[in-house]
This record gives sequence, C-alpha cells and structure tokens, in this order.
Amino acid sequence: MRSVTYSMSVSLDGYIVGPDGGFDWTAPDAEVFRFWIEEIRGVGVHLLGRRLYETMLYWETADQDPTLDDADREWTALWKPLPKVVFSTTLSAVQGTARLASGSVAEEIERLRAEPGEGDIAIGGAALAAEAAALGLIDEYQAMVYPVLVGGGTPFFPQHERRVDLELVDTRTFSSKVVYLRYRVAR
Repeated sequence: MRSVTYSMSVSLDGYIVGPDGGFDWTAPDAEVFRFWIEEIRGVGVHLLGRRLYETMLYWETADQDPTLDDADREWTALWKPLPKVVFSTTLSAVQGTARLASGSVAEEIERLRAEPGEGDIAIGGAALAAEAAALGLIDEYQAMVYPVLVGGGTPFFPQHERRVDLELVDTRTFSSKVVYLRYRVAR
C-alpha cells in the first residue's frame, strides 16, 4: 500500500511560514535542493492545498526560462509531469497534470491507494495535512528544519492533534545547518 507522507520545510519553532506569511528563509541551498530532487523521485502523486498549489505554479512553466540552471531544470522535469490533486473551495480550474479534488481528503487518499501506481502519496500544506492527520491518514512526517525562529505563523503540526507516537527513520544534517527528520507513525 502506498504511504502517505507530509513533508515541508519548517522553522525550529515549528512554523512553515512566518507571521507575515513569508517563507524566504526556506530557500534551499544547492545541497538541500539536490536532496529535494531525489525525494520527489519517490512521489507518485502530490496532494496540495490551494496556497501551496499557487506557490508551485511557477514550476509549470519554469522550463521555458533560459536562465534556469541544471538543478532547476531537473526539478522541473520531475515536478511538471507529477500527478497533483488540489484541494480548494475557491479554484474552478487548475493547470498541467493537476486536477481538483472531487472528494474529501479521506476519499481521495482511499481512491489513490486503491489505484495501481508507484510512489508515495505526498501531502503539502499545513491545513491539508492537519485534516489528514486528524483522520489518522499520515504514515510519515518529514521535516526539513531550518535554523531560524520566526515567532509565529502557520504551524507545521496541527493544533490539538491527538497523540501520535513516531519512530525515527532517517536524519541528516546539511552543511547549511538545516536538519532533515523523517519519522514513521508507529502503528
């Protein structure tokens, strides 16, 4: 069965964006970006909330930019054809290989797990992940922890979530002092 993973960059104090909505502190250096490129190879479908979808729209046409470096081109070549499911109550259409979710998070994940296919079901976006977490649908939490305190904003982990015991699967410290943590939900 395909695993459901929640993976985002996060400040040390637990936020994916700061109180001003900014996340410029998550800009990856070459080493971290290379890691993300390798990670996306293991994803079969990506579930996104509207805000993350709109942020990632850049990559739908980035391959047309002649100034892109090789790493950006490689990421674009992986991201652009990746199937995406967008959860939004305000969008009426999406671009590229994305489709609007036709059901709840639980229904979409159940459908995707039943379909033939390789790779994880990745979730991006705190609100969408909070909904999946409340339903016990997340199998792994992957946090790229940046050495910064932003003092508020959108939390990585949902508020008032039930207790979830985790097993450490992987950890890595990058030369930029960013730390990757990968935990599997203990079942």
